[in-house]
Amino acid sequence: MNEETKPLNFLAQLIKQDLESGQTRGLVTRFPPEPNGYLHIGHAKSICLNFGLAEEFGGRCNLRFDDTNPAKEDQEYIDAIQADVRWLGYQWDGEVKYASAYFEQLHAWAQHLIAQGHAYVCDLSADEAREYRGTLKAPGKNSPYRERTPEQNLALFAKMRAGEFDEGACVLRAKIDMAHGNINMRDPILYRIRKQTHHQTGDAWCIYPTYDFAHGQEDAIEGITHSICTLEFADHRPLYEWFIQHLPVPSQPKQYEFGRLNLNYTVTSKRKLKQLVDEGHVDGWNDPRMPTIAGFRRRGYTPQAIRKFCQMIGVTKADGVVDVAMLEHAIRDDLDKNAPRAMCVLHPLKVALTNYPATQTELLNAAGHPHNEQLAPRQLPFSREIFIDQEDFREEANKKYKRLVLGKRVRLRNAYVIEADKALKNAAGEIIGVEARIIEGTLGKDPSDDIKPKGVIHWVDAQQNIEFEVRLYERLFNYPSPDAGDKNFLDSINPDSLAVITGAKGEIGLGQAVPEQAYQFEREGYFCRDSKSAALVFNRTISLRDSMGKAADE
Repeated sequence: MNEETKPLNFLAQLIKQDLESGQTRGLVTRFPPEPNGYLHIGHAKSICLNFGLAEEFGGRCNLRFDDTNPAKEDQEYIDAIQADVRWLGYQWDGEVKYASAYFEQLHAWAQHLIAQGHAYVCDLSADEAREYRGTLKAPGKNSPYRERTPEQNLALFAKMRAGEFDEGACVLRAKIDMAHGNINMRDPILYRIRKQTHHQTGDAWCIYPTYDFAHGQEDAIEGITHSICTLEFADHRPLYEWFIQHLPVPSQPKQYEFGRLNLNYTVTSKRKLKQLVDEGHVDGWNDPRMPTIAGFRRRGYTPQAIRKFCQMIGVTKADGVVDVAMLEHAIRDDLDKNAPRAMCVLHPLKVALTNYPATQTELLNAAGHPHNEQLAPRQLPFSREIFIDQEDFREEANKKYKRLVLGKRVRLRNAYVIEADKALKNAAGEIIGVEARIIEGTLGKDPSDDIKPKGVIHWVDAQQNIEFEVRLYERLFNYPSPDAGDKNFLDSINPDSLAVITGAKGEIGLGQAVPEQAYQFEREGYFCRDSKSAALVFNRTISLRDSMGKAADE
């Protein structure tokens, strides 16, 4: 293990102590998603933690799908989750693992619990079971089926597996303590009937183990040393340990909990994310406004930025809400340092340079990045007609306006200083063009007459450019806590979370952009080529300025 100068988080401290004391010979962690949706930013923290700890301590990390509920699972989710883990820069140990691969062993262990008098088949309906369970303040009461003999329960469980009962007719429950202060210990369900085809096992099973029963035993089978879960599983730990103690498992994993990642202006409930997709509020699970890893990727976030963000927020024993501005800072900082520069005019306005030769075109040199020399320089065609943004020209303006004004000068980035002479208008009085002049001798130099330009604007050559669609994304929700309390989270959707601009003009080299390639469109923001569209489309990843009004290097 490489010693880190930064302090170890509490999980790393525990692992270090276990390794040094000999209690753990080699660290084995796992990332165990349920394949019932795409991974979101909270899962990214868990991925970075489990795989990161394995890397830090020279251990191994498994990728295991806890696929115990075929009704909600799909191969699409399995494929997407594997892609997300790889994209974040991690590789699991060995082959991908599945809870379903252990179904025979789990079934045998369920039979073991029955034979030992620790489990029984219960015929209570869901409503009756809920009534018998009790509350946080009141104990539950025993099921009338709790005292069936092991022989009776083994026979009934065999009939459950054989498909002789309808869904909901009965379940297999652990026999623990209906008066226990922890509701999870009040005879929890081990198996339920689900007559659903499974994506891995087909129709081999019609009974499936619950997550609580399967999870710890899967850890034991795989030799997991540290089972790291989010804080909501703390109340499930006594049950996790009860199963380990009452079954002949091959190893004794231990569960540890950490605070999950909660972001403001964000919803991470898989059920709610699926609702957004199913009802068409977004363009699929990888919509760039979604807090899924696939959505961040399509929007232009980098794995380095997400990993940096997870490092920034740290690992704690308590839940909390993280400001989404921290995540935005991480991607802005990464792209500022690494994204090549390009020029794009979102709302083109043609400028005719009347004193520039009509047949002449020259290639102007521009840096690929102002500070990163590893990014190759680029050449910009420049001719008599160019496009500037409509917002960068006014007939009249006050002194605070630092762009092109009639009778005033401005510098074209990486090119000449120009002066505006005339605004061209249509019959409705709308400005449709500008006539201007270049100031001779100002390519890379200030004017010799000491009349300085008022500012710098971007531009694109009118003859040699590439046209494309631009999508300007904002936060999907308008409110910091879109699903707090009993309000409908859909009411918090930002109606202006997406603006589509067609007919944007970019420098010619942008035509070679590959999907997910990032750029800083100078003075506009950070963008990447959309990976889902066959046509040339650029998504805005993030603006140049943060919430405090500070800009990255333009």
